[in-house]
Amino acid sequence: MKEIEIGKVTHYYTKIGVAAIKIERDHLKKGDEIHIKGHTTDFIQIVNSIQKEHQDIDIASPGDEIGVKVNEHVREGDIVYKIIEK
Repeated sequence: MKEIEIGKVTHYYTKIGVAAIKIERDHLKKGDEIHIKGHTTDFIQIVNSIQKEHQDIDIASPGDEIGVKVNEHVREGDIVYKIIEK
């Protein structure tokens, strides 16, 4: 599996299961597969929705602060990777 680091989790909204992610490089779009990894976090999922300032967007670019619904609990500082090859 080949993946590239694209950003970091800056906050986790427990009640709604959303990770705030700061995109630092490359782009992230709906349908991309991501790997979130940290001290106690390690899972892979498909990105089904991306929000920026409470608006649905299709693609996030470097510098964007976005919200992504996640399947598991994540923590501040967890690294977000985009899987580019299985």
